[in-house]
Amino acid sequence: MPSRWSIFPGILKDSLTVFWGDWLDLRVRVTQVVASGLVSPLIYILAFGLGLGSALDSAMQPPAGDNYLEFILPGMVALSSMTISFGGTTFSICGERLYSKTFEEILLLPVHPLSLFLGKMMAGVLRGLMTSGSVIAIALITTGNWRFLSPLFLLVLILNCAVFSGLGVIIGLNVKSLEGVGLLNNFLIVPMSFLGATFFDPATLPIVLKAVVYLLPLTYTSISLRSAVYLPLAQFPWYSIPVLLLAAIVLSVVGAYQFSHQKD
Repeated sequence: MPSRWSIFPGILKDSLTVFWGDWLDLRVRVTQVVASGLVSPLIYILAFGLGLGSALDSAMQPPAGDNYLEFILPGMVALSSMTISFGGTTFSICGERLYSKTFEEILLLPVHPLSLFLGKMMAGVLRGLMTSGSVIAIALITTGNWRFLSPLFLLVLILNCAVFSGLGVIIGLNVKSLEGVGLLNNFLIVPMSFLGATFFDPATLPIVLKAVVYLLPLTYTSISLRSAVYLPLAQFPWYSIPVLLLAAIVLSVVGAYQFSHQKD
């Protein structure tokens, strides 16, 4: 009798097949994908890192990094990966469901629903990594700190992309129009961009606000990326990795269920 674990190699193989289909479409728009997610971080870097940062540097010493620009750069990596992993995945699925009407072909594939979810999620992870890679390049040029490419930094970044691309898959399967995507983006992603510890250290917040901020997955990514770059390994918040991993697993379960009951 085959073990229940024996299905996972097949799920992984089918996931890669679904991912490959998305990659064939994505590879012709690589420049567009990278550029679209680079605009907001660049504006924040110029406005906050160079503009506001010059004033803050004369008044305070940031808890990580030599100046405020260095302090927010890991947060900008987290922000760019979140924005494109979520937005690119959501709009891609909405386009297939509502406009090109090709999504029904995906549902007819003889694969496990989890494979469909993981394949779409991996495409979102790739989108997020391409965009955040550009921000990392800017950070390397600005700071000369090669810890932006450390394995721990990249692990947290991949987990963050997985969480928000997984969320993007679920949202993409449920929204009824592109206006709905924009509404969710305004009420979910935009507030998280500012409250997810990208511009501040959550340790300095009052306990009530701290509790709210730590409900956001981006917070764990921001503090982890910042710690991976600037702080000793002993001060790294190791709890953030299982938190992000658990979030990705929960989203995978929900997404697989959604795919198994999807009608359009």
